Amino acid sequence: MPFTAQDVKTLREMTECGMLDCKKALIETDGDMEKAVEFLREKGLASVAKKSGRIAAEGLVLAFTDAEKKVSVAIEVNSETDFVSKNEDFREFVKLAGQAVIDNDPADVEALLACVVDGRTVNEHLQDRQLKIRENLKVRRFVRYEGDVATYVHGGGTIGVMVKFATDVADKEGFAEYGKDVAMQIAAANPTYICEHCVPAEVIAHEKEILFAQISNDEKLANKPDAVKEKMVEGRIGKFYKENCLMNQEFVKDPDFDIKGYTEKVAKELGGSIKIAEFVRMEKGEGIEKKQENFADEVAKQMAGK
Repeated sequence: MPFTAQDVKTLREMTECGMLDCKKALIETDGDMEKAVEFLREKGLASVAKKSGRIAAEGLVLAFTDAEKKVSVAIEVNSETDFVSKNEDFREFVKLAGQAVIDNDPADVEALLACVVDGRTVNEHLQDRQLKIRENLKVRRFVRYEGDVATYVHGGGTIGVMVKFATDVADKEGFAEYGKDVAMQIAAANPTYICEHCVPAEVIAHEKEILFAQISNDEKLANKPDAVKEKMVEGRIGKFYKENCLMNQEFVKDPDFDIKGYTEKVAKELGGSIKIAEFVRMEKGEGIEKKQENFADEVAKQMAGK
């Protein structure tokens, strides 16, 4: 069927593809708008497939709670460039994917991508964004908590934190502020464990070996008896706990307390008990090795059409 310049414009608005691409799609599909959208989607996905080797280490981390369901999620979706994290379509997709985690409790990313939202799979929603944004996008990971949870997002999506509590005072005034304080503490101080008892024995044994070696290599301490060195190691292991265990960390907002003391204080004020059950801290792109290339080499590759 014939198509008009208005049809080309409409298709462009629907897909955000270039005018010439839209015209070609309508020619190839005899003016059928739905088929033209599919044609462009396929073309866009082919383009994304070529980019799939490019590392997606930027993007967005979100953490939020569905108050009605009392379920929370922290989720990371990666992109190639930091600019994409400010794209409203991209941010909406991350929110959509996070809500799908809350609603469906998928076992892993593959299961999440197969979840259906508004009649389409999460993967199809992702493909739509890839078509529009023209970057390699990837749902990297998520964690889902049920129950009394505090969430915090730092830096517009650079770090996301979820903290789950076992408590009987979650509905009392003051608890929400406490929960946010703990979540912000985790974002800022990046603890690895909740408390000393959570640290695996092999981790402590390894840390003690390092501390003993440091003391033995210190000219002023090297000649001390091993028994004395062992006592010094026990004294210094406390620093490890203060740096790595949330409950031992100095409270960022009030150095007069550690998190254990602050938690006990709030629990007493609210007339109940509070226990930090678990937490997750996601930092955008952590653990992903970003590809570094010589600028001249990159230009040469582009000129060569690679």
